[in-house]
Amino acid sequence: MFEHKPRPEWVATEEFLSDVVVHPDPALEQAIRSAAEAGMPPIEVAPNAGKLLKLLVQLSGARRILEIGTLAGFSTIWMGRGLPDGGTLVTCEYLPKHAEVAWANIDAAGLGEKVEIRLGPALDTLAALEEEAREPFDFIFIDADKENNSRYLEWAVRLGRSGTTVVLDNTIWEGAVLDPDKDPVNAPGIIDALKLLGEHPGLDATVIQTVGSKGWDGFALARVL
Repeated sequence: MFEHKPRPEWVATEEFLSDVVVHPDPALEQAIRSAAEAGMPPIEVAPNAGKLLKLLVQLSGARRILEIGTLAGFSTIWMGRGLPDGGTLVTCEYLPKHAEVAWANIDAAGLGEKVEIRLGPALDTLAALEEEAREPFDFIFIDADKENNSRYLEWAVRLGRSGTTVVLDNTIWEGAVLDPDKDPVNAPGIIDALKLLGEHPGLDATVIQTVGSKGWDGFALARVL
């Protein structure tokens, strides 16, 4: 796995902000513990990033969320808590073990009635969602295999609507966007997705750099036109 290299001062600052401003609760902390106990990689979003997702959901007025990449349900819980009554969230997970852990966490957080986990390759799930002719999604969070980032963005446009908010995680990847040799597996997909964000006629986007416990990274924020 590609190694992220957080600096001690980044981690300390993130912990300070989480304690003073974000206030993650026991359900969110349990999601992190359960992932570690299940041997899952510690690649969930940081607490301050999770809170940002919740606020973006609320600021956008989203009622229907699509998440690509569930892991243990940490970001799912954050976003689900931003939904109004009657809101729904569909999350795509490839691995059955991850989906099982995530469902336990999501249900324990009181979001079982709002969240649907779709198991299997995300590209297959996205095609199935289109065939089901669901209402467009209002908010889409992409945090899965980087090789398919561009395909996921294309699906975000197809499954969204004018005004849909799209968030793409892991867009800096320890500077691998400038030096793809750092991670020849993931960097090309990240770079292709960034180019697509800048060129796609149906998206208006920017990218924010971040530092913290997940190292030097960032996220893209886009709006479907």
